[in-house]
Amino acid sequence: MSSPALDLGPARQAARTRLRVPGSAGLLRLISPIVLLLLWQAASSAGLLPERLIAAPVQIARTAADLTTAGTLPDAIAVSLRRVAEGFVIGAAVAIVLALASGLSRLGENAIDPPMQMLRALPFYGLIPLFILWFGIGETPKVALVALGVAFPLYLNTFAGIRGVDDRLIEAGRTLRLGRTALIRHVILPGALAQTLVGLRQSLGVAWLALIVAEQVNADAGLGWMINDAREFMRTDVIVVGLIVYSALGLLTDALVRLIERRALAWRRAFRPA
Repeated sequence: MSSPALDLGPARQAARTRLRVPGSAGLLRLISPIVLLLLWQAASSAGLLPERLIAAPVQIARTAADLTTAGTLPDAIAVSLRRVAEGFVIGAAVAIVLALASGLSRLGENAIDPPMQMLRALPFYGLIPLFILWFGIGETPKVALVALGVAFPLYLNTFAGIRGVDDRLIEAGRTLRLGRTALIRHVILPGALAQTLVGLRQSLGVAWLALIVAEQVNADAGLGWMINDAREFMRTDVIVVGLIVYSALGLLTDALVRLIERRALAWRRAFRPA
């Protein structure tokens, strides 16, 4: 008699687990950026990328160190973070209130959703002249532009999350004789949380995009002002430093929301690719 076939599935899985090195995925993701930086530096050193077009990575790193030592970069980051924080709090608060009012009530939807859908189609960067006329040239129009950019993605995702809650969960809550308040608190809001967090991530990204524009209009401080001032003197190294900081701050805030998402939605089983 032939010997029974061996089930190598668990053994192969165990071997794969043993071969995985902690942090190896993160290290592999660093290979392509490092290669691009090396190619960029090589092209700059060979004169293929002149400094008037874009500075070399080494020069950009030196400029970042000089700006940090002089205090210019930390001060600009502090001003920009304050503007984003103020605009985000205002825009997020307005978006959540409007989304709850329109998502939980048919009357609220009819009153709030049509104007929001019309306003979100406007190129809100084109509202800068009106904001300057309404609010002056101080901090208010900059914060208002960030708040406007934050409000729409968060409103749309929260509204969609509320309306996307499974009807079977609603029926189960009613079967348990939950009142309207308890149903909203224990069923609808937890069910909409995942979509709301998606909107939160989108809103933070839009907040930084809005800030880039806002800080180049009648500003005397911040990362956008630093970039605009460097443009006047053709300092591509300073411009790239500012853009890198914008990107880093955007990634940092996105990572913070993803951490909140993992903690808040730890109960939910999600697809994880092999």
